[in-house]
Amino acid sequence: MTPDPSVLRSLAVSATDLVAAVEADARGGPPTVLRVTPPFSGRMRARLHVVQTDEDDETLHVPPRALVDDAPPYPPADETADELRSREDLTYSVDRHREYHERQVDAWRSALLDHVVESVTLSGVDGEIAVSLLGP
Repeated sequence: MTPDPSVLRSLAVSATDLVAAVEADARGGPPTVLRVTPPFSGRMRARLHVVQTDEDDETLHVPPRALVDDAPPYPPADETADELRSREDLTYSVDRHREYHERQVDAWRSALLDHVVESVTLSGVDGEIAVSLLGP
């Protein structure tokens, strides 16, 4: 174990943390990353983290979008409202929109996991890092 992140060869991240980080980024929330903390070894776990202004520089921040490739765009509420309003077979209501939007977001979350990369290159780390997704 060392304070040098260049030894990192494999990164494990939970599916829940990855989806939450990508979603927070897509929704324009506070800067959210997957953080790896020292001491570093060849195999490490990245965890969901909201970046604070007074962070120390020893942690490795992995941008969540670096771990997905060609992912579908997040469905904004305005877009799902427009989709629902354009349907001739349904009458728009706030409740129907909430339910429809929740279904669209759930579908997006599931689809996102099909786009996780097998490896990633990160600043401060030599070579490719294998990515392992934990959980469903």
